[in-house]
Amino acid sequence: MVEPNKRNHQNYKWMLPYIMVAPSMLVVTIFVIYPIMNSVIRSFQVKETGAFTLEHYLYFLTNPLQQSNLIYTLGIVLATVILTILFSYIMALYIRFSDSKLSEWMAAMNLLPRFIPGMVAVYSVIMVIRDSGVISRIGQIIGIEIQLGWMYNYRGIILMNLWFNIPFATLIILAALSGIQDAIIDSAKDVGSNKWMIFWKMIFPLSYKDALIAVTFVFMSNVGSFTTPYLMGGNAPKMLGIALYDQFNSYMDYEKAAALSVIMFLICSVSAGIYIYNNMREQEWEKS
Repeated sequence: MVEPNKRNHQNYKWMLPYIMVAPSMLVVTIFVIYPIMNSVIRSFQVKETGAFTLEHYLYFLTNPLQQSNLIYTLGIVLATVILTILFSYIMALYIRFSDSKLSEWMAAMNLLPRFIPGMVAVYSVIMVIRDSGVISRIGQIIGIEIQLGWMYNYRGIILMNLWFNIPFATLIILAALSGIQDAIIDSAKDVGSNKWMIFWKMIFPLSYKDALIAVTFVFMSNVGSFTTPYLMGGNAPKMLGIALYDQFNSYMDYEKAAALSVIMFLICSVSAGIYIYNNMREQEWEKS
């Protein structure tokens, strides 16, 4: 016969996992779920009365200036993603499959940007590429006028985005490539496979999922970027992060700021949704 104390202990034992998870769930609820729900609700409210409205979303989707901000942001983000993955994949391939001293040096240097504060990095690049910067002064010394024209437009923002994102994406892809054994590559070479066949038939299928992860993170991190567009972007059009700052800080229109936050969240969800869908489809293939 089970003693009463032991019986009570067994009855309450099922609660232990929930008690242990409760603190973290409380933090997530307060700092993540509640702000999201509050922003969604507020984005549909009239500022003065709190009544339901769609005017805040229509403002960002129909106003010519806000439309240009949206298109400008998506253009910069897509260019950043494409160039980042291209350069990162090539760099990761070289670091992984080359035995030269240069590849070792590149692997070490690839870690360096992760330890440099973002503000310091942006100002350092500005000092180099601005019209009176290092490159322009070097041109004056050798008698050549060099005006890059990369400040206060999309070129400078994309350049700075690549500076931040290439090392990050390279590490993700390199982790996948490191899991490919050299014996597999050597076996493919022994049966007559060329470099292109080895890459397309063996390396790419084993690493494209990690490349897709890099694409997802790079896309989402740049949709709402603020520091680089604020310091290197022009007055118009603006990236969505700056437009959100203006609505919240300059105009103090919190309802429009909430609507823009939801729009930015939905844009990021597209990238995350593609990644999740791809994973689910791959799991179905494995089961079948």
